[in-house]
Amino acid sequence: MEFKDTYKTIAFSSPAVLFKEKNSKFFGYAFPIQSETEVKPIIDALRKQHPNARHYCYAYQIGTDTIVYRVNDDGEPSNSAGMPIYGQIQSFAVTNVLLVVVRIFGGTKLGVGGLISAYKTSAQITLESSEIIQKTIDIHYIISFDYKNINKIMRVIKEKNIEIVSQKMEISCEIQIIIRKKNAEMIFNIFNSMFEIKIKRL
Repeated sequence: MEFKDTYKTIAFSSPAVLFKEKNSKFFGYAFPIQSETEVKPIIDALRKQHPNARHYCYAYQIGTDTIVYRVNDDGEPSNSAGMPIYGQIQSFAVTNVLLVVVRIFGGTKLGVGGLISAYKTSAQITLESSEIIQKTIDIHYIISFDYKNINKIMRVIKEKNIEIVSQKMEISCEIQIIIRKKNAEMIFNIFNSMFEIKIKRL
């Protein structure tokens, strides 16, 4: 099995993309997110931005090893909006992303098939206009040690080119480091085998 420690996501929020179908307007938005708590404030902001819209349908996916996702049809017929949007998240193989399609009704009903197609197309062109980037899956560790051991810790950090997130240097010290997943076990074992050094995953 190939070891995978990268994932694709979007670099930043994309500007609105407009798709029209039989006078209905579909505004597509993509947002990079890290947690589910970010979703509601974004939807609330879009409701203020498009007060005349009837539906604010969305799908999101978060995570790399463990995937969390959710779809919302927001009053459209079941599975006619959220799932087609989520299908595009899967098709582009991105994660940590929220896709929202805001629909302003144009007076002509599209039918379920028409809705599925319109939401899918809106989601697709939204992701096509987003900058998709590859990121590494990183593991965070905290190393705890007495100040007298600082030199040997710092030597490893320098040798292995380890990124320090934060450090607290007092009599007892703590350094938070971030390691790319494929190197994490090796780095953990180096510190774990040192005398008087504690390392734990965050």
